[in-house]
Amino acid sequence: MTNFMFISASVSKMLPDDYTGFTFFVGCMAMMAASAFFFLSLNQFDKKWRTSVLVSGLITFIAAVHYFYMKEYWGEFQESPTFFRYVDWILTVPLMCLEFYLILKVAGAKTGLLWKMIFYSVVMLVTGYLGETVYKDQAQIWGLISGIAYFAIAYEIWLGSAAKLAKAAGGPVLEAHKILCWFVLVGWAIYPLGYMLGTDGWYTSMLGKGSVDVAYNIADAINKIGFGLVIYNLAVKSQVKE
Repeated sequence: MTNFMFISASVSKMLPDDYTGFTFFVGCMAMMAASAFFFLSLNQFDKKWRTSVLVSGLITFIAAVHYFYMKEYWGEFQESPTFFRYVDWILTVPLMCLEFYLILKVAGAKTGLLWKMIFYSVVMLVTGYLGETVYKDQAQIWGLISGIAYFAIAYEIWLGSAAKLAKAAGGPVLEAHKILCWFVLVGWAIYPLGYMLGTDGWYTSMLGKGSVDVAYNIADAINKIGFGLVIYNLAVKSQVKE
């Protein structure tokens, strides 16, 4: 087995100016705390909303576990933990797509919408990983495919069938849907930017190169915890209204 697959569970030394390591640690703690909050709040909701809140907890819990290993990897090698980050994303991003489907079920969302969005998310992540790690000399081509898949998700939730279902549902569902859409459009924008800064392509002359691990870590925490809090707020509002 390669060394990066097994990282010592011991606490790695962190220098006072190691802001990347610090954000890995804070991200891990923040998402673990969010997971505890979502899991412990499950009993206050009926079955209709419990699954959505549970998924929110799973998203932050999966991320917290991966952030623990990413922190240790960074402390050991001082390298961006690309492998662990993509494993995290391939598990959590489809779950975030699932959240759209779960809240839109009240408006009659079909499983076809769910599988479509999961397919787009998997294409986005797999092609991004290939371009960033396996086929670096063709990074701009793989990045283009990944970007197309991202915009397909954005189109689906802003203008496609998901948007129409949210409009039909109205009320708290429409409000929550719009906030989640902004998370995808604005919050997820850091990821393609990070991809371009970490690979070579036509964009390198304009953006240059560099690590965006700190930005990734902050964006991950905001996006994943924020997604969950929007779902939690929707569940509370809907239950009070019922």
